[in-house]
Amino acid sequence: MNDEEQVAHSQAFFKYDSALMIIRALRQKGHVALLAGGCVRDILLKRRPKDYDVVTSARPDQVKALFERTVDVGEKFGVIKVLIASLEFEVATFRSDEDYRDGRHPQGVRFARDREDAMRRDFTVNGMFYDPVEGKVVDHVGGRLDLDRRLIRAIGDPNKRFGEDYLRMLRAIRFAETLQFTIESETFQAVRLNAEKITSISGERIREELEGILVDQNRRMGLEMLDDGGLLVHILPEVAACKGVRQGKLLHPEGDVWQHTLLAVSMLEEPSFEFTMAVLLHDIGKPPTADSGRERLFLDHERVGEQMSRRIAERLKLSKRETDTIAFLVRHHMILKDVARMKKSTMKRLFAHEFFEQLAELHRIDAMASNRDLSNYDFAVNARSSLSEEAIKPKPFLNGEDLAALGVERGPRMGRILRLVYNAQLDEEIASREEALALAGKLAAEPPTE
Repeated sequence: MNDEEQVAHSQAFFKYDSALMIIRALRQKGHVALLAGGCVRDILLKRRPKDYDVVTSARPDQVKALFERTVDVGEKFGVIKVLIASLEFEVATFRSDEDYRDGRHPQGVRFARDREDAMRRDFTVNGMFYDPVEGKVVDHVGGRLDLDRRLIRAIGDPNKRFGEDYLRMLRAIRFAETLQFTIESETFQAVRLNAEKITSISGERIREELEGILVDQNRRMGLEMLDDGGLLVHILPEVAACKGVRQGKLLHPEGDVWQHTLLAVSMLEEPSFEFTMAVLLHDIGKPPTADSGRERLFLDHERVGEQMSRRIAERLKLSKRETDTIAFLVRHHMILKDVARMKKSTMKRLFAHEFFEQLAELHRIDAMASNRDLSNYDFAVNARSSLSEEAIKPKPFLNGEDLAALGVERGPRMGRILRLVYNAQLDEEIASREEALALAGKLAAEPPTE
């Protein structure tokens, strides 16, 4: 076990030990207290839980009175956060929910017993409780059996469970993907039946589940389930439109744009959400620019794809940084196809760009998911490695003060001359400050262009 793994192991142990301490404290006051939800599932699957949630017969005011540091996060729903060191634990009172009218929150709750609490939860594998003191599983919903069967099954009527919160349809797919389980047939049929209602869920919540689907190593499986379940066309219609859009067989022997996209995203290894989104969206400009009469050309699909990517990012409420990154990568994902013919100045500016490594990786993935021609990628990587940081981004020989001394007024013309002189420096056409001043003088003497 290396140092990083040792730290993670110690943190996980401290988190579990803290949850156990909360449970023991509640029990000492005569309350029932158990672990609940995903942590129970993960414990039984011998996976390391991300969080530990506690359920108890204690009322919220009793929980707050028992622990020194608490935060009200949903007291009317029976939920209190207990703080231990830098960790937060949700401690929820056993409850039964009243009707849901907004597709997310119940109109009210009634404090209940553990069986009723289990019956209100989403899927059987998430509906079990665990007694860590006695080492016993409390299973009112058949979750243990579904774990053995590797099934994601809604508790009770799946249409009712999804009607309470339509985001659960995305959660079903995320759980099936990350656990490599199958969604039980009636549950999946309910996904198909209710798929269009996912549009009633906020972009922020959809983004959160979509991120979980896309950063997982089984993301292709997740995307195919989104499509098969009818959700893809409602949350990412631009991606769904790639299905059936044929491409030239010489460059794309893998199939249509959808098949190319699936293959590309499957090749990523532990990518960020924004980079996975860029790969997923890199060819969404092809369907609206397809010209079947010209050998499957998709003229300007990069620019169109950039505009579409920005609209998707706005819909999903992505940050400005995420939006700009994704849009830039989509807009320029074809740029390395011309790298061997670039001027030195153009190439060096490309190498100096903060997104060069991501652009290069996107080009590599794009090529590997099509004709597997990596010649441009190899050229770019080799050219980049052959240049020092100083050669790629040297300090300019001249600045605005130098041009002002030559009589050039500040403004667009000064900026243009500085840019041309710096390009000459990058192209290695000039090698000294003296040569830069001579070139600047020559450019300054030329009549201004309109």
